[in-house]
Amino acid sequence: MVVQDLRNWGLANVVLWGRGVDLDILRFTRSQRLSTRPPIFLYVGRVAVEKNVEAFLELDLPGSKWVVGDAPALAAIRAKYPQVNYLGVLEQTELAEVYASADVFVFPSRIDTFGLVLLEAMACGLPVAAYPVTGPLDVIGDSDAGVMDHDLRDACLKALESDRLAARRHAERHSWRAATEQFLCNLHPLAAAHLTQQ
Repeated sequence: MVVQDLRNWGLANVVLWGRGVDLDILRFTRSQRLSTRPPIFLYVGRVAVEKNVEAFLELDLPGSKWVVGDAPALAAIRAKYPQVNYLGVLEQTELAEVYASADVFVFPSRIDTFGLVLLEAMACGLPVAAYPVTGPLDVIGDSDAGVMDHDLRDACLKALESDRLAARRHAERHSWRAATEQFLCNLHPLAAAHLTQQ
């Protein structure tokens, strides 16, 4: 999506350079870090208006909801949704345990250009529920790693049936190594004559 947007704006020689995650820390496992009523729906990220977190918190879903992160809107959201469980900012090893404890990762943003947390969640085998917009479309694509729907509640419920191993397999295509190799493959050496003119 982003590559096509750039081309539409007249930029040439546009190539995709994806992002990567640490697959050694973000492992395919299960954890009991979150011990609330299942199914457990999780949001991780900045708690700010542009992240559209309230679209997730307003959903009528079974089980329990968790929000991990901090930002300007957190105090107001905690006051408005006291039934939701909150954790602050976590180190990556703790975050990996949280991802591995949940049943669905909910990504309610409609304006993110990528969404690295999507890859983090999938690396831990956590399927994603999201809107079919830039970010999720680029990261999830046509894989079985999650469900995208204009009805976020439907996406959440359908994602409960997703294969956790499929999410992990998809994330494995986005390791740090894969991102580095992708960058190196897109480099083009400058002609020696051009270098001597500088």
